[in-house]
Formats: sequence, C-alpha cells, structure tokens
Amino acid sequence: MLRWTITFIIIAIIAAVLGFGGIAGAAAGIAKIVFFIFIVLFVLSLLKGAFK
Repeated sequence: MLRWTITFIIIAIIAAVLGFGGIAGAAAGIAKIVFFIFIVLFVLSLLKGAFK
C-alpha cells in the first residue's frame, strides 16, 4: 500500500515538472487517499496485535 503511495507521488512530481497540472493534481490526490488508507490499516493491525 505504501508502495502505491510512493508511485503516485513520483507520477505527480514528474507530471508537475512536465507541466501537466491536471494529471499532477489527480496523482497527488490519489497518493493522499492511498496514504491515509495505509495509515488506517497500519493502526488497525497494531491494535489487533496489541489486544491479541
């Protein structure tokens, strides 16, 4: 999941450098969403491991 976030951030940076504003914004938005999903799943797995 974190690998997808890094991939979309790299796509956003490359698109921003090349001047593709819409694509860069979309890739950055997707990266944010995937990152927050990763954080939620990570916290849930920590809690599950702590209370097991």
